[in-house]
Amino acid sequence: MFLKNTWYVACTAAELQEKPLGRQICGERIVFYRALDNKVAAVEDFCPHRGAPLSLGYVCEGKLVCGYHGLEMGCDGKTIAMPGQRVRGFPAIRSFAVVERFGFIWVWPGGVNLSDPGKIPHLDWYDNPEWAYGGGFFYINCDYRLMVDNLMDLTHETYVHSSSIGQKEIDEVPCQTVVEGDLVTTSRHMTNIMAPPFWKMALRGNKLADDIPVDRWQICRFTPPSNVMIEVGVAHAGNGGYDAAPEHKVGSVVVDFITPETETSILYFWGMARKFNPTDAALTDSIREGQRKIFSEDLQMLELQQRNLLAHPDRALLKLNIDAGGVQSRKVLDRLLEEERAAAIALAPGNPS
Repeated sequence: MFLKNTWYVACTAAELQEKPLGRQICGERIVFYRALDNKVAAVEDFCPHRGAPLSLGYVCEGKLVCGYHGLEMGCDGKTIAMPGQRVRGFPAIRSFAVVERFGFIWVWPGGVNLSDPGKIPHLDWYDNPEWAYGGGFFYINCDYRLMVDNLMDLTHETYVHSSSIGQKEIDEVPCQTVVEGDLVTTSRHMTNIMAPPFWKMALRGNKLADDIPVDRWQICRFTPPSNVMIEVGVAHAGNGGYDAAPEHKVGSVVVDFITPETETSILYFWGMARKFNPTDAALTDSIREGQRKIFSEDLQMLELQQRNLLAHPDRALLKLNIDAGGVQSRKVLDRLLEEERAAAIALAPGNPS
């Protein structure tokens, strides 16, 4: 169901301060905390003494202290001390590979020895003065693949987001889907149309006219395990569309990190990175609020969709040409899941191979 030997966003760096933070990632209950020198650590959220959640404890001098009886844990999952008790012989709990990078805390829920920080996706916009970023977080009760489907087929914007980014031209212009290795790209380019309300606001934010025709683009890129980056924007018509010079357009990257919690719940980290008027904090706030409202509409739809699917597990769903991005993304996931299962079997103790 989930890829384990890969990186997921567990939280933002700002969420992890003095107190431990408990999160469930791909079915694994994990506690994250800052040890010595502000280094991030992650271990099983399970005290080996009485099974209490360590996330209800606190951090003292770099050690994670259980809030039940004061058992002290190390970053490697080994017990260190406990008031009035000998605990050095306690069996260790599991520790996880964890990295702080690009303003997020990334966790590898699979084998620590297989983790490779070089596989964390690079975010060009992070800490770059040419870009501005604003984002947020939603907890959603749905299968993570439903969110991937949603983001890889933006046709739904016409209906779910009719008052902000939706418009009939999205329905009228077919999308193109390409698969290159593990990368799935679905793109749609619309020409000589009027901008919807959200993009009118963005045009004004870049001191551009919002009442003349524009060319609009949507380029959705899925990379496993469940990350979707979407290049979106509009340019005054006749200036090259996606390739227009900066003075004629507003363009952004919609950032979507989807972290499975369980088979039917996700941690959804969303945001928008823009490369126009980056110093305008009020514009960043307006865009963030606009995105929050848009994704709130997705949340309701996805949770009720999940409820229907659970109630009717045997019903076959239609697959149309607009579903190509989601279908191909699921094929990539299925292939990688099978490869991970095969590798685990090959490494299992007693396997003759």
